[in-house]
Parts: sequence; structure tokens; C-alpha cells
Amino acid sequence: MPTTLKSITKKLAHQLDELSFAAPVTHVYNPLVYARAPHERYLDRYGRGTKRVVLVGMNPGPFGMGQTGVPFGDVGFVRDWMGISGEVGSPPNPHEKRPIEGFACKRSEVSGTRLWGWAAERFGTAERFFEDFFAVNYCPLIFMEESAKNRTPDKLPAAERAPLEALCDDALRQMVALLEPEWVVGVGQWARMSAERALAGNDVRIGQLLHPSPASPAANRGWAPQAEAQLRELGILD
Repeated sequence: MPTTLKSITKKLAHQLDELSFAAPVTHVYNPLVYARAPHERYLDRYGRGTKRVVLVGMNPGPFGMGQTGVPFGDVGFVRDWMGISGEVGSPPNPHEKRPIEGFACKRSEVSGTRLWGWAAERFGTAERFFEDFFAVNYCPLIFMEESAKNRTPDKLPAAERAPLEALCDDALRQMVALLEPEWVVGVGQWARMSAERALAGNDVRIGQLLHPSPASPAANRGWAPQAEAQLRELGILD
């Protein structure tokens, strides 16, 4: 069978399920498994052909891809702007403070509303944006502590991070080989550094965007104009 984005993420999903993580991580969500239906619709609808720019996020947010299976996947933008919905199941060990409600989730994902809000304003339709751009998450897992606090992959101990990064590096290399972008742009420093490591020796150009997270004081001072300026500086936008 030929390699496709669906086959890459399906294999990655199963490989990641074989990994184990110790305290303080108590819950791990894999939306590539329980939100598979909308995830595959995203790949089918917008991941066809080659792309000029691939945006790489760090890992899912609990109210974004965690609910919809789509990177930075705020429910409103995924459903209403991208036109994607689908059945979403539940992870095997859900945290009571972080239920998976799928497209019924009422909470917004701020990073997603900022990223897709900018794309909608700049390009109009999702179809126009995805002609040149595509978005993936480097690591598709969500890690939570007992308190439901999010634990980002860069905070995992080296012994847990190394096998995780080996699998995610390989998947990113395969996606880039398939999409043939000119640019891979890390959304945030860690995503950019992960892309640089995974794609060392590849002739793709690598850049970085300010992360739209509300935890970033800079992003809270108007993320969209800063992101636009960074993309212009890289030469990606006119």
C-alpha cells in the first residue's frame, strides 16, 4: 500500500499507545485513536497533494485537537470554517476534570481561535488557506497530571522523551516527504527545534512562529499581526 497521511498517523497512533509514562503524568490522551473519524476527514479534505508550508504544533490542547482530532482544533473553527465534524469516542482513562465531549464541547481553544481566526481573516475560506498550508502536531498525545494540569512533552524526563521523539521524528519525516513543502514552520520554539532535529539533512527550510498560547505574554499583545510579520520576514507571505 502507498504511504498516505492516514497511514502515517494510524501507524504513529498505535506505536504511541505502546509507550508508558510515569508520575507526575497520570493520564494520556491519544486523539489519533478516539477522534479518528474527524482526524481522517481533516486529512482527506485538506491534506491532499503537496503544500508550500507545513505548520508544526507541539502537541494537542485539551479543548482543541483533544476534542476534535484536528491540530489547533477549536470546535467552532473546525465545524464551521473547515466544515468537519464526526463521531468522537473517549480515551481509555479519562480525567474527570478533562472530559472528552467532542463537537459538543463548549470551551474554546485559544491557540486555535487565534491561529484559525488569522487564517480565516487572511485567506477567507479554508480551501484557500489549505491550498498552500497544512498544519500538523509534532506529538499527538496530551499528557496530564493528577490535578488535570497539562504537562507538555518537553517537560517529560529524557528516558520517556527519547522513544516518544524517535516515533514523532519519523512520522514528521514521512509527512514532509509526502507533502514536499518548501517550508516547515514550528509554532513555538520547541516545535521548531523538534523539526530541525527530525529533518536534519533535508533541504526543506525551517522557520518559527510565535506560539498563540494565552500562556505567552507576547501572544496576548496581538498574536495575528506578529505572526503575519514573522511570515513576511521569512518570505512566506508577500
